[in-house]
Amino acid sequence: MRELALKIENLHVSYGSIKALKGINMEVQQGKVVALLGSNGAGKTTTLKALSGMVPIASGVITLFGKQTTHLSAEKIAASKMIQSPEGRQIFPDISVEENLRVGAFTLKNKKEMSTNFEKVYRYFPVLQERKKQLAGTLSGGEQQMLAIGRALMASPKILLLDEPSLGLAPLIVQDIFKIVKEINETGTTVLIIEQNALQTLKIADYAYVLEVGEMTMEGKASELIQDKRLIDAYLGG
Repeated sequence: MRELALKIENLHVSYGSIKALKGINMEVQQGKVVALLGSNGAGKTTTLKALSGMVPIASGVITLFGKQTTHLSAEKIAASKMIQSPEGRQIFPDISVEENLRVGAFTLKNKKEMSTNFEKVYRYFPVLQERKKQLAGTLSGGEQQMLAIGRALMASPKILLLDEPSLGLAPLIVQDIFKIVKEINETGTTVLIIEQNALQTLKIADYAYVLEVGEMTMEGKASELIQDKRLIDAYLGG
């Protein structure tokens, strides 16, 4: 049996009187792609923010590679190699593509590793190499998404957290992004992806969870969920 990369136990997160997560449980096996599906407002982004140390946790336990990270700072969690590519891309528009990527490598001490990571990112996303001197804000939406994922890869993640990578992108670009996510996973990086685009996500995922209003309502192998009538009716448009 593979080692667990990530375990979430009975996780509660509140914003004031609003309970955003109501005791969710999840496991992410090392080397797998795990999807967290759900509609807007289900609590998906809150889950990733809690994992990354960006929102306070009311109760529950988060374990990363056997070590508890529940109340660690965002910087310490990033140094533990769980790296997030955030929703809405959040690149730095007024600096170059190359400088954005360099920002992603801030936790690295080894220049050789940084150089290897640049090569890796440019191999996945050749367009970023072509535009490395260009201001990031001048890139198209799809290119900015590639830059956001590339920036996360610069930190040598063991677990890559992807928040809605297909949001607002044309269908052909979406296919490209998902294909590259699968390639990244095949090189050994564990991926936790949250998405509203259930069909594309289930095609590349090994396992999936469905979150509704802060509670887990379904889970199972992606290959089985893609054929589940409840999921089809709710997320795959019949």
